[in-house]
Amino acid sequence: QVQLVESGGGLVQAGGSLRLSCAASGRTFSYYALGWFRQAPGKEREFVAVISWSGGRTYYADSVKGRFTISRDNAKNTVYLQMSSLKTEDTAVYYCATDRTAFRGGGYSTRGDEYDYWGRGTRVTVSS
Repeated sequence: QVQLVESGGGLVQAGGSLRLSCAASGRTFSYYALGWFRQAPGKEREFVAVISWSGGRTYYADSVKGRFTISRDNAKNTVYLQMSSLKTEDTAVYYCATDRTAFRGGGYSTRGDEYDYWGRGTRVTVSS
């Protein structure tokens, strides 16, 4: 059974930093791209960042580019999201997810429906 467990969320002041982690089990983790998504109160879930199966390619939503960094450690079956210069609009529940397609030609998808396993989320609250 595939499980994803996020951690690292919390309350932080605007301008601060947090590092989210997502530990995966139950799948050959290293074969799949991994993504971070978020859902703010009253809003739809949105794409945040993705990293290819090898870690060689990453892609970010424009809203977080230059402030967030996604990385992975396949030996630890863990993906990270380093968040810096946080803004109040970053407040949301953050979810990690695994791509449903192994390798995906070395690429990635930003579409939520291309991901088949999701964690339960970790809440990030940025105060002004």
